[in-house]
Amino acid sequence: MDMLWRLNPTAHTGFAAIGNWAVALMVVVCAACATAAAGLWRLARWGYWMALAILSVNIAGDTFNAVANRDWRTLIGLPIGVLLITYLYANRRTFLSI
Repeated sequence: MDMLWRLNPTAHTGFAAIGNWAVALMVVVCAACATAAAGLWRLARWGYWMALAILSVNIAGDTFNAVANRDWRTLIGLPIGVLLITYLYANRRTFLSI
């Protein structure tokens, strides 16, 4: 993990400040992403909406971090998130027709 923390020492400091709640937070994020992936795999309507919600929260978080913390590295997530949302939107009939 030391190599990963060198890439983003601010995250390490933030997670250390949260303590054990950081593990719980990551478990919730992991469960949400796994649930959305399962929903998309099954072409479920709820999977579509959950994936859109997760991507939207991620884009908002990246934007906030870029502006508030002047951490411009987080902007790499914006085009990726927008491309994924665009893909989901372009294929919305697949998910919403069920």
